[in-house]
Amino acid sequence: MTPEELAARLARGDPTTVLDVRDRDEFETWRVDGAAVTATQIPAIRFTQAEIRGTVDELAAEFRDAPSPVVVVCAEGRSSAHVADLLSEAGVPAENLETGTDGWARVYRARELSVGNADATVLQYDRPSSGCLAYLVVVGDEAVVIDPLRAFADRYVADARERGADVVAVVDTHVHADHVSGVRAVAERADATAVFPAGATDRGLDFDARLVADGEPVGVGDAELVAVHAPGHTTEMTAFRLGDLLVAGDSLFLESVARPDLEDGDEGATDAARRLHATLTERFGAFADDTLVAPAHRGPRTVPGDDGAYVAELGALRERLAALAMDESAFVSFVCSDMPPRPANYERIIETNLGRDSLTDEEAFDVELGPNNCAATSEA
Repeated sequence: MTPEELAARLARGDPTTVLDVRDRDEFETWRVDGAAVTATQIPAIRFTQAEIRGTVDELAAEFRDAPSPVVVVCAEGRSSAHVADLLSEAGVPAENLETGTDGWARVYRARELSVGNADATVLQYDRPSSGCLAYLVVVGDEAVVIDPLRAFADRYVADARERGADVVAVVDTHVHADHVSGVRAVAERADATAVFPAGATDRGLDFDARLVADGEPVGVGDAELVAVHAPGHTTEMTAFRLGDLLVAGDSLFLESVARPDLEDGDEGATDAARRLHATLTERFGAFADDTLVAPAHRGPRTVPGDDGAYVAELGALRERLAALAMDESAFVSFVCSDMPPRPANYERIIETNLGRDSLTDEEAFDVELGPNNCAATSEA
């Protein structure tokens, strides 16, 4: 099974059994996951030992009643291929995930959003391995990219040109901590303007970029993406509005709200949480229920809409997420009480995204592997 085929299967919500034959610590840190996934970890060495002893059937018995095929996963698709063959010989339908988790991390899917802005075409990009979401907004013969990943810099430019547009601006909603930003790479390829929220300079931004403050527009064709300062996740965090579409960055997700500790650590989390509460209740509180929220991340078990997109109306989120109805004190306690582990290598990723550190393409790909962990909780 190719990584793309697995991604399509998970997007459909097909019940899927994943057998991860990497070591336990690798599995616990990052694995193939999804709303319909049942994941099990058994190291490949146990299958090798069972093959020698003639006891593969005993290991295979665990999967005889599981949804088939069992998808066997390792880092590069080699040891998992042997395990898949052993399971198949034991009568359990099994398929190897070609190129393993390395290939899984290279899957990047795009879907067109249904937005009320008739003259705009909006693509949402989804990296299933991490849940990172990015956007391409096309109006006429111009395009803007929002929250791009460096690993896929060429993709946005090509997709814009396929739609008869040139990328004129590349925007980050904030200084990301979970992935290496593609802002500079895309801007260089497209001869476009790199755009950051004005507060990024206070974070230490160390390269030339256009800075936009609250209420300032980023033009695309005859339309405008209007900056909405939305602090909380970070001090400079800024969403962008295009009519009834709100590209929310890491302020509000479909199943949770932003975590407040990635800029100033635990000691700054309480104040950041207060700022986030004001963003969600006051700034976003002024927006109508039919505002379409398009976040910068989604969780591994977040269920997409019927069209496969990870978006939701603000009114639906107000009903779904209890945190949006909490007073400030309860909200701060909630988001600061049980945060997940911080993203892997987040400090180095931040330094790279500020332009104060540099990584090769291979290094950049490796340091960002794993879940994004940008939400405060799995549910809110």
